[in-house]
Amino acid sequence: MADSISSDDVRKELEKQIAELRKEIGALGKSIADRGAETLERTREAASEAVDRARGRTRASFQQAREQAHAVTDAVKENPGTAATILSSAGIVGFVIGLFVGATLLGSERR
Repeated sequence: MADSISSDDVRKELEKQIAELRKEIGALGKSIADRGAETLERTREAASEAVDRARGRTRASFQQAREQAHAVTDAVKENPGTAATILSSAGIVGFVIGLFVGATLLGSERR
């Protein structure tokens, strides 16, 4: 009967296996948390770099727009008659386009 295993031995073995499983689950949880923290840090760094690049591009765009506005202002100061003619022509063309679109929309509503 030395070959028979007592229920106490089985219980102790199961408790030992459960304790080992708990340790492994704890280690896995820590590993997952560490990887999550690393991923979060990499994502933050990538987002920060993207914001910095966008900020640089925005500054360059604003600087270019400012320079073009100054160039237009200088051109208008040097040629006020030409500027007035161009702006008047643009206004008249816009007005004619507005009339055409309005008439077209009004005509399509009557149908």
